[in-house]
Amino acid sequence: MKKLLLCAGLLTALLTACNNSNTKKETSTQDTTTTLTDTVHTSRNSLDWNGTYKGILPCADCPGIETTVVLNANNTFSYMAKYQDRDFKTEDKGKIMWHDNDSVVHLKGQETDLKYKVGENQLIQLDTEGKEITGALSKYYILEKQ
Repeated sequence: MKKLLLCAGLLTALLTACNNSNTKKETSTQDTTTTLTDTVHTSRNSLDWNGTYKGILPCADCPGIETTVVLNANNTFSYMAKYQDRDFKTEDKGKIMWHDNDSVVHLKGQETDLKYKVGENQLIQLDTEGKEITGALSKYYILEKQ
């Protein structure tokens, strides 16, 4: 019975702590109230973003584009795209630029100018304006971390 009460108490404490970890917190002192926003946690500093990402992206006139993106911790990248059923492959390297509160990587190389939203173990390709791709094929614009 004591173990059950101890477990229940720990669970309650854990849930209370989780509920109190909102991104916005209000603090009040006599006549003023201040709202604090969590700007410390971003994809860049909270996720294990560096590594190799792979996927097959949609292609207008071929079965797909086998794509590999390698993000390095020193803010450089390498990119490779091979068009299926064709003898065409492109490779590039360059620097990573971070945008949108460190949630989007902009890969800028000699031939490459791409933006990806950084998620947990995935990169979501964005359109030329930096917006998420919508529509029936949107789920195919995701590269998975290997």
